[in-house]
Amino acid sequence: MKSTQQNTQFNRQWTLATRPVGAPSLSNFNFIESEKPTAKQGELLLRTVFLSLDPYMRGRMNDAKSYAEPVAIDEVMVGGTVCRVEESNHPDYSLGEWVVSFSGWQDYAISDGVDLLKLGQQPTQPSYALGVMGMPGLTAYMGLLDIGQPKAGETVVVAAATGAVGSLVGQIAKLKGCKVVGIAGGAEKCRSAVEELGFDICLDHKSPDLAAQLEQACDSGIDVYFENVGGKVFDAVLPLLNACARIPLCGMISQYNATELPEGPDRMFSLMGNLLVKRIKMQGFIVFDDYGHRYNEFSQDMSQWLKDGKIKYREDLVEGLENTVESFIGLLEGKNFGKQVMRVGPDAL
Repeated sequence: MKSTQQNTQFNRQWTLATRPVGAPSLSNFNFIESEKPTAKQGELLLRTVFLSLDPYMRGRMNDAKSYAEPVAIDEVMVGGTVCRVEESNHPDYSLGEWVVSFSGWQDYAISDGVDLLKLGQQPTQPSYALGVMGMPGLTAYMGLLDIGQPKAGETVVVAAATGAVGSLVGQIAKLKGCKVVGIAGGAEKCRSAVEELGFDICLDHKSPDLAAQLEQACDSGIDVYFENVGGKVFDAVLPLLNACARIPLCGMISQYNATELPEGPDRMFSLMGNLLVKRIKMQGFIVFDDYGHRYNEFSQDMSQWLKDGKIKYREDLVEGLENTVESFIGLLEGKNFGKQVMRVGPDAL
């Protein structure tokens, strides 16, 4: 990959060229240069330093009804960002401040100050606001603790175990006294989940006998399954769920590029039957819609855990806005190791 420094004369942008059918490719995007915007009275000019890449972005590329509007053709791709205030004509913001925004895949954006989160002038780890202290962290914390409600001694299973959300789910579950079984892609990720993150066991989802391995690992059944993958992993989990098990549902990354229903028999009867007979609670959630008002509660706990060394966090940081599409495609294929973040520009003004 090559990396270029941020240009200060114009605004580089990744826009949506066409809607993908199946897995996205470079042809679905355009990399353009537009005029650098200027802040008017009451506005800010934000310069992107870090850009978050997340699986939900694949859904926003589709022209389908969802919890948020799709990205329009020729519009800038959406995404959470950490920015610095390069120009301020707003009384509440000063030059050089760090803020969390939703500027998308571009160098610069104009803001009226609404929905920005201040990080101050000298945050210690500004990119953490896109991961462990941001949306992924809040997703793991609230999904597990509010919906999953794990109890000491119970078994918690989480897929994408070394990803931005799964890695935190497993560690929080361990803090609550649970047995944690992770599922990840490849021996290196599985080893990291156990040796670095403290999971009890981690299984490779690429193994042909995943279901049998999971049954052996979960010899007392599964009490909480944090669902963020779907597909064959959920098929392996379903028969092992205990009575009154809980399933927080935040995503199904294995299905995001699907163009048709999976092969095999209709699984709906089996799913509904298990939910009924075992009295299983399965609840989807959109984290900021449902839990944004509880961010401070999460922030206090997570900050303390990080300070005490009880939570370990890993970023997969890639340099250069020009490399965003390649990294995004890799994210959907599970090539990232940790929270995927793009460095778009330098820290200094």
